[in-house]
Amino acid sequence: MSKENLMNTYSRFNLILDNGYRSNVKDINGKEYLDFVSGIAVNCLGHANLKILETINKQASKLMHVSNLFWTEPMIKLAGKLAEYSDLDQTFFCNSGTEANEVALKLARKYGKLSGGQNKTEIIYANNSFHGRTMGALSLTGQAKYKEAFSPLVPSTIAVDFNDTKSLENAFNENTCAIFLEPIQGEGGIVTIDKNFLETARDLCNKYDALLVFDEVQTGIGRLGTLFAYQSFGIIPDIITMAKGLGGGFPIGACLASKKAAKAFEPGDHGNTFGGNPLACSISLTILDEIIRANLLDNVNTMGAYLKERLYALKNKYPLIKAVKGMGLLLGLELAISPKEFQDACFNNHLLLVAAGNNTIRILPPLNVNKSEIDEMLLALEKSIKECYLT
Repeated sequence: MSKENLMNTYSRFNLILDNGYRSNVKDINGKEYLDFVSGIAVNCLGHANLKILETINKQASKLMHVSNLFWTEPMIKLAGKLAEYSDLDQTFFCNSGTEANEVALKLARKYGKLSGGQNKTEIIYANNSFHGRTMGALSLTGQAKYKEAFSPLVPSTIAVDFNDTKSLENAFNENTCAIFLEPIQGEGGIVTIDKNFLETARDLCNKYDALLVFDEVQTGIGRLGTLFAYQSFGIIPDIITMAKGLGGGFPIGACLASKKAAKAFEPGDHGNTFGGNPLACSISLTILDEIIRANLLDNVNTMGAYLKERLYALKNKYPLIKAVKGMGLLLGLELAISPKEFQDACFNNHLLLVAAGNNTIRILPPLNVNKSEIDEMLLALEKSIKECYLT
């Protein structure tokens, strides 16, 4: 078994994983690890969830893929559920978060031209943001390290400082067609959007007939304690992009839009070979049903509050932790040392965590995490803190 046939695009852990259950994984040698990465907020029901396995078996034995030239019940039902549970109306299905943001970008550009003429094409995004790695999504990503090697990118995109209202007001004009925002900047270091900044963005979009786009790829599908992230902030966007937890480990992305925004698209404007396939949509329906049936939003709020309280206790005990950040079960520790160094220390103690930004470690358990799993994680976390603190 050779690793040399994979392109060198990731700095991976020295670990070959083989199987898992709930919050635990094992490598090919049977060594166990506590997984509080959850596939970077993907495995919302943990590993090897029986409901998901049953759905895969049932749907795969019927239909896996038929193309978007035909209707299927899972596609229709999932679009209906997303509309029912949100304040938006129509969905385009794809395979990932970056693809969902590409859909939103194209929809915003066409909406702008239809509503304000050929020059209404400018899209605003925030510094420190991350929206994906395709050329369009990179153009809206506010971190140079992801972009520099691939320029020139898509033109007419304008960066503003995140949570800087004056910067936002200065950027908007009659040629603005949309603004892309993350409710919490995940890859940027678990930075939560300011309520006044968000309200200003909504007001400016209303004033200039621009679309407010929420990138909920990491923050959505229950991660913050509400089914959609925007519901935690009380501001309704015109477009939501989703992926990660929407499939619980199976690839699916979605762009959910209001009727006002969605009406800009017509047949031929966008397409996706695998998007909305019956297998992916069936799995997503199961995840939504399980989140509601098992009261997992309550669990996110309860366990999130418990975990955050314990993290604050560790912060008060160890200067290594400079701040506790985030909401629900998207939490981060701002560190006085390199997050890579701390990530490696946790790994040596059989705890999997992942860095975010320049100084933060992310904590992303599944939505159905329980107290005993959190307590186990906290023991390994404190052990790692002590080891780093003493060196």
